[in-house]
Amino acid sequence: MKCRRTHGVPALFSFFIPGLGQLVKGDLSKALGIWIALIICGFMSVIGIGILMGIVIWIAQIYDAYNA
Repeated sequence: MKCRRTHGVPALFSFFIPGLGQLVKGDLSKALGIWIALIICGFMSVIGIGILMGIVIWIAQIYDAYNA
C-alpha cells in the first residue's frame, strides 16, 4: 500500500513563516523569491500598497505550499 504524501505540513509551515513550506519541499528558488517579495512589500508599506500586496503574496505562498 502506498503512503500518501501530506501537503498540510508545508502549508502550515508557510502560514507561520512565509517561504518555509517551499523550503521544506526543496524549492529554494521559490522560497528566496517569496522572501525577497515580502521584503519589497515591507518597504512599500510606507506608501500603503505594500500591505495589500504582502497579504496577497502570503495567501498565494500558502496555497502554493499546499498544492505544488
